[in-house]
Amino acid sequence: MSDNNQQKQDKLNIELSEEVAEGTYSNLAIISHSSSEFVFDFIKVMPGMPKAKVKSRVMMTPQHAKRLMRALEDNLSKYESQFGSVSESEGPQFPINFGGPKAEA
Repeated sequence: MSDNNQQKQDKLNIELSEEVAEGTYSNLAIISHSSSEFVFDFIKVMPGMPKAKVKSRVMMTPQHAKRLMRALEDNLSKYESQFGSVSESEGPQFPINFGGPKAEA
């Protein structure tokens, strides 16, 4: 098989609908896991509102979660080299306890 044919077979065609392309804003992420999967809940918390709804949930294998972590680290490094260091401000502490592993955002 030629290199050109191999490159055509290695490409992945990814579709992005207009609805998904608009995105969903999140300012809180709750991450939990079991032995076989990681669950990422993305939430929008509004000031003065006692309730917040999960806007999106993404589940993946531990292997994919590790790849995501590495991709985030790589992208943050590239971002900081272009725009400067991102400071980690202490945001409001939310009293969230679902009885599982400690959540981190």
